[in-house]
Amino acid sequence: MDGPLPLPVAELPLPVHASCHTEQAWNRAQLAQPVRTPALRLWTYRAPAVVLGCAQSSLAPLLGSASMAPVESVVRQAGGGAVLVGPWMLSVSIALPPAHALVEGSLINSYRWLGELFASLLQRRGIAAQAITPEQARTLQREATDADLGWACFGGYSPWEVVVGRQKIVGLAQVRKRTGILLVAGVLLDRPHWEWLGEVLQKPPSDIVALAARTTSCAQQSGHAWSLADIATPLGRALNDALALPPSTPGWP
Repeated sequence: MDGPLPLPVAELPLPVHASCHTEQAWNRAQLAQPVRTPALRLWTYRAPAVVLGCAQSSLAPLLGSASMAPVESVVRQAGGGAVLVGPWMLSVSIALPPAHALVEGSLINSYRWLGELFASLLQRRGIAAQAITPEQARTLQREATDADLGWACFGGYSPWEVVVGRQKIVGLAQVRKRTGILLVAGVLLDRPHWEWLGEVLQKPPSDIVALAARTTSCAQQSGHAWSLADIATPLGRALNDALALPPSTPGWP
């Protein structure tokens, strides 16, 4: 399936209201051929769905047999745990050439600029967010002894993901191929229906309590609902600026 043409980075991106299948098809299409210039998409979702990590394909039958309702699902190229997408999330896909300056060096440090960009954006909106260092991520993961939540993307901590205290608000993932590098991120605008994810993946209630405690959202932190305009416009502008400016530019990103 061919995805839409890459959006010129100079053009301010507007969120694409789509299904999880459309999003993942676009992601796959970017790396199906050599990436020559950066491409960017922001995503919102028509309906709740579960995006499984590439090692979780065996869980797909659980979603198809869920008792509460038919569950839309897709397996992504990136690893990690399941993501519950829906109206509570704004996601980002960024395709970069393999030698792009933003992703030079180690795999872990490829995330740094993106995590720090999200943290800075949320800080400007009054949320005490921070992108966690590799050492901080290891500490948080070691101290999270209430439950093993590796099955959920937002249940664990990885370097340069964004937290408020100990609660995760932005998750990151990437796919590296010879053709290019895909960075993806999701920010929680509101509290997801974690109970729904627990039911379709047949997880015990204690896991869902732990997952809810280990995460937070823009609305929970601010005390009011966020519209897409509250974050999509400044996020799109910040991403455009970061992709358009060389790392040597003062104040980058």
